[in-house]
Amino acid sequence: MVLKGIPAVLSPELLYALAKMGHGDELVLADVNFPVSSVCGHGPKEIRADGHGIPLLLEAILKLFPLDTYVSCPAAVMALVEADVRSGLEVPVWRRYSYLVNKVLQMQQSFEEVERFAFYERAKKAFAVVATGETSIYGNLILKKGSIPANQLTE
Repeated sequence: MVLKGIPAVLSPELLYALAKMGHGDELVLADVNFPVSSVCGHGPKEIRADGHGIPLLLEAILKLFPLDTYVSCPAAVMALVEADVRSGLEVPVWRRYSYLVNKVLQMQQSFEEVERFAFYERAKKAFAVVATGETSIYGNLILKKGSIPANQLTE
């Protein structure tokens, strides 16, 4: 795929999904352990991006994808289970996600933390789930699409 201004990491299938999504639709970027095929059996489109980490995909997606500024948190991560909280498990990849999202929003925004099984249920209602090569534990991320003002649609 060769297009000017489109990051090469974004497949035609992913670009098509991003373009078809409307305001409020959600996109799940799933790590290698996420049950993508099971979740997508309930409705969302399954998109493969194997071999690519979520930070690389996220940075490319955010060049084209407006985040919803009408909600308190346009991005959500899977909350740690209690045993991982007690053990003090850290998720360094969340700092990278936060940096990329906050750079686009031009403000400091925290992520919504969604309980594990609630995250799976929310993913079943998403527009699409992208199966990535992200190996970070708790690497899953949900993005809520925003709208683009009319004066920016003609650019």
